[in-house]
Amino acid sequence: MNNTLKDDPQAWNTLGTNYLYRKPWLTMRQDTVQLPNGRVIDDYYIWEYPPWVNVLAVTPEQQFVLIRQYRHGIGRVNYELPAGVHDKQGESLMESAKRELHEETGYGGGRWSPLLELSPNPALQNNLTSTWLAEGVELLGGQQLDATEEISVHLVSLDELRSIALDGSMLQALHVAPILKYLLTKQH
Repeated sequence: MNNTLKDDPQAWNTLGTNYLYRKPWLTMRQDTVQLPNGRVIDDYYIWEYPPWVNVLAVTPEQQFVLIRQYRHGIGRVNYELPAGVHDKQGESLMESAKRELHEETGYGGGRWSPLLELSPNPALQNNLTSTWLAEGVELLGGQQLDATEEISVHLVSLDELRSIALDGSMLQALHVAPILKYLLTKQH
């Protein structure tokens, strides 16, 4: 999809890049960039992340599969969509989303389609988040959690999903946005 308009600002020219920190879950670089007007910014910082994937999963009984887990950044437990990082070589974004759903919830199968692609923070991060709609998922087995994951699985109705998205029970904006798109565009 081309969102370019004739009067759009021009892209910046990257004159140099210096990596300040490189770890598997945290990479920060400092770019020197030149704006179209010639001005140079010597210290523009970018956080590099792999793509992220989320799943809005619905059972044949029209129950939505949500999770709850502790998030140390905000020190709270809230509802979330099953989600993860696309970090396995050779795996497509959809395959990554299917794997994450199964690992975190035990659910799988169904019909899969892309729902929404978003940027977590286009000014400071280089990655995108892809949300997939998985309709007709079924419980295939137990969770397959990593040693650092503690996740509870919750099936909720459409009305409960709407309330969770609107009342602050789900704080992750990248999870609320695809739910709102679903609620606005799907006929029930």
